[in-house]
Formats: sequence, C-alpha cells, structure tokens
Amino acid sequence: MFASSEFRCSRPRFSQVKPFPQRTASKLAGLLLLGGLAGAGLARADALATLPPPPSELYGDLFVAVQTQQIFDDQKTFVDATPNSDPATILQLYAQQKNQPNFDLKSFVLANFTLPTEPPITPPSGQSLRDHINWLWPKLTRTTTSAPPFSSLIALPKPYVVPGGRFREGYYWDTYFTMLGLQESGHEDLVDDMLDDFAYEIDRFGHIPNGNRTYYLSRSQPPFFAQMVTLAANNEGPRVYQKYLPQLRKEYAYWMTGENATQRGQATRNVVVMQDGTVLNRYWDERDTPRDESYLEDVKTAQQVTSRPANEVYRDLRAAAESGWDFSSRWFGDNRTLTTIRTTSIVPVDLNSLMFGLEITIVKGCGVARDFRCVAEFIGRAKRRAEGINHYLWNRNGYYGDYDWRLGKPRDNLSAAALYPLFAGVAWPERAQRTLSAVNQNLLKERGLATTTFETGQQWDAPNGWAPLHWLTIEGARRYGRDDLAKDVGTRFLADVKQVYAAQQKLVEKYVVEGPNAGGGGGGEYPLQDGFGWTNGVTLRLLDLYAPGQ
Repeated sequence: MFASSEFRCSRPRFSQVKPFPQRTASKLAGLLLLGGLAGAGLARADALATLPPPPSELYGDLFVAVQTQQIFDDQKTFVDATPNSDPATILQLYAQQKNQPNFDLKSFVLANFTLPTEPPITPPSGQSLRDHINWLWPKLTRTTTSAPPFSSLIALPKPYVVPGGRFREGYYWDTYFTMLGLQESGHEDLVDDMLDDFAYEIDRFGHIPNGNRTYYLSRSQPPFFAQMVTLAANNEGPRVYQKYLPQLRKEYAYWMTGENATQRGQATRNVVVMQDGTVLNRYWDERDTPRDESYLEDVKTAQQVTSRPANEVYRDLRAAAESGWDFSSRWFGDNRTLTTIRTTSIVPVDLNSLMFGLEITIVKGCGVARDFRCVAEFIGRAKRRAEGINHYLWNRNGYYGDYDWRLGKPRDNLSAAALYPLFAGVAWPERAQRTLSAVNQNLLKERGLATTTFETGQQWDAPNGWAPLHWLTIEGARRYGRDDLAKDVGTRFLADVKQVYAAQQKLVEKYVVEGPNAGGGGGGEYPLQDGFGWTNGVTLRLLDLYAPGQ
C-alpha cells in the first residue's frame, strides 16, 4: 500500500522505525483541491439552521446579566440549562420584570429554566482500582438521540461516554484516551458507537466540535479521529480505515480550509503558510467573542489587555480552548500571564503531529480502497508535513516545540507536547532521543510528568500532570526504543493515581506530580473534576502494562 517503508505506521518493532530523511523530494502530487468546500459550507449551514443558536445569542441581555452577576458558581451551569418555554416568551417576561422593584434574577432563572444535574456516583466499598473503573463506564455513558427544545445539547445517534462532573457532554480529544480503556474493558461496541457519532458530526457540520453543545460548534479540538480509527482497526481489521475514509478526508479538508488562497507569511483559519511556502496548522475559532461557558472570565481577561482589541483576545482564548490546553504558558507571550495570550500566532507541535497522523491514516484508507492517486497525494502531503515539522518545530535547545509564525522564531518553552512527534512517528531518531533526554531531565518528577516547566496558576502548567500526556509520552518513548523511560513515566504516574484512589476512592481529571502534596491538580477556571474519562482509560492501559493482575 505504501510507497516507502517510511510510512509503515502499523506498529512496527520500535527499534526498526525508520526516520524521515532530512531532505525529501516530494513531487508525488499537487495540492489538495478544495473546490468542494463551497458545497460543504452550504451543507454545514443547512445543518446549523436546524439547531438553536448558542445561549449567548439565544438569550442576549438575559445571558449577559446571568453570567455577569455570577448567580451560579460555574459559568457553564446556565449555558447547559434547558428553557421551560419558548426563549422568546422568557425574554418577553424578562423585559417586563427586570426593572420591577425587588426583581431577583436568580429566582427568575430558576422559575424559567431547568438546571443541569449530575447523577450522584456512589461506588460500592472495597472496589479495586480496576473494578472501580469498569463499574464507572455505565455511569459515564449517555444516550441522547434527541435533545430538549432550545437546549444547547446536540443529539447524537449512538451512546457516548462523558468525562464526568461538569463535563456532561462528549468531548473530542478526551474520547481517544477513554477508548483506550473501553477496549481494555471489552467495550468495543462503545468504541464503534463513538466513532459513528463523530462520523455523524463530520458529515453534518464538516468537523468534530469541541463537544456536542451548540456553543462548541465554532471550533474543534486536537484531531484524534484518525487515532481512534486506528484503535478500532487494530482490533477489527483494516476495513475500518475504508469505512471512515470519507469522514477522514472531510475532517482533513476542514483543517486545511484556505490553504490554496493563503499567501506566504499569512494565515487563514487553521492554516498557516510559512515564508518558504510550507503549509502547517494552528488552532483557531471562527468566533471572536467571549466563550459562552466562560463568559465573565474572558471579559475580565480582555479588559486587562490595552495593547490590542478585545475581539483578538477572545479569538486567542477560544483558540486555546480548541487546543485542549486551556490554559497554558505555551500560549502566553511572556510564558507567564494569560493577558499575553497569542494562540493564533503559534504553530503548535501537537496539532501538526496529529495532522501528520491524519495524513498517514488517509493513506491507509485509500490503500484499502485501492485509490492509488489518493495514496500518492497523501504520501506527498505527509512527507511535506514531516519536513515542515522537523524544520520549524525542532528547537535549537534540543527538543520539539512550538513556533511563533508572526515573530518568525521558535518558542523556547519545553512542554509535554514535545512528545507528539514521537507519538506520531514523525520525529527523526536522533532528535527523538534528545527530546526524551530533555523531558527526562526537566519534566519527569517524583510522581509523573509535569505538563510544562512554568508554574502560572493555569491548569496546563506545572505542577499538574495529565493522563493523556503520560500516555502519549509512553507510546512515543516505546516507539523509539526507550521502554525503560516509558516504564519509569508510567509507573510513577500510576502510583500517583493509586495513592489518590486509596485515599479518596475516585479518579480525577489531573494530578499534582511534584512537590510534597500528592493529590488532584488545581488551577484553571473551575474546581477539580471527578470521573474521569481519560484518566480511567489511561489507567487501565497502565495497569495492563506495568501492574498485570491488579
């Protein structure tokens, strides 16, 4: 199927992984023709027309009042609420009553909306960690084939697993790590269901939204759909690649929108064209307003920035939300302060590594379908992507990292995102080893992998460690022959998860991996969440790798 052994990505022996040559003459195909995008845009517009607007548009002044006055502790509460009657009726009542003496906004909302609830999760006593996770899967599974009128929830045709806590809907990149555990638990049916849900969203909207809420539709998340397809194909056979090939190609077209019309040194949506013509990607959101689910936080951040318009700040905040790393020093101009956020100016190493993986997965699907023109085209695209990653996203300090395309220079801030090229198999071997050494020296702590080297108070910075980043590191290290480091990373984090579970009988969203105080991580816009989908999935894989029988 493949034109060269460089593209054999079906889990070869890690010691035999071949590097991409430092110079490749890729003349296999021209640029992808995106002439069908106009038709796709019309289809997406039709799909959106069947949904209510996001709450910020649906409720206008009422929305602003509720979020600004903080009548709920969490800004996500109101946007997940369901109106008890037609929004026009509620807004008319609000206009009539809001200026009356003794008007109480919270009482008005409680009378006119049904607030979201999280079903209590009370596990039986004495469960082992593995038994607890297996017990949790049904508690975190949702079936929402229809949504209440004017709800922000987007119905999906098949069941799906939510992360837990305030995260009452399915999330894009979380799901890959959740699937890891579902396979270990024998729930291949749920893996297939969620793949079908994502394929449905791509067909309907042109992309997989951040989550199945109307206020998430303006952005996606790190494109792990190709990795999910590969997970299923590993168990179910290569026809899975062909089954989802149309959606893989549609998702690729979404991320590459504007590539043919963008001048060198400029960007369009998620596409950045470097000065030498290399096409790479960035995070982006089509809206430039405060996020519905974090309205007041975003307004306050923008108010502190006097050097540029508020809409630019909002776009960068939203783009960081698309990255999944909301928020992190990775996106800050000074590596310290949220008000210096410049996400859309940054070419991220994680996104471009995943785009390489998407290109390779399309090659596999086209090979199964015997579409050899497609195979040639996407081999060419993957080679050019590999050249771009190894040119722009290799840091002179000895690790893979992000690049500021507006300033024309690398970002000198090592983070766990450095492992993505290893996970995707796009790293040159000698650079993979140097990256692993840098991570070992600077990020590996007593209880696992710190997310960055900066402590900013943001949740995607030190001292927090996250299950998905541990798994990506383990897979990357194993791919490049460092099983010893993979085991060290995995066993340290697993011990941390076990310690918290022994003390609190729960798994959490993130963990503190350094310092004297073990436990759940902190920082960010909301309290620590229990559940927790991706921690559950990674933990099961770690148990099987490093603690079999437990």
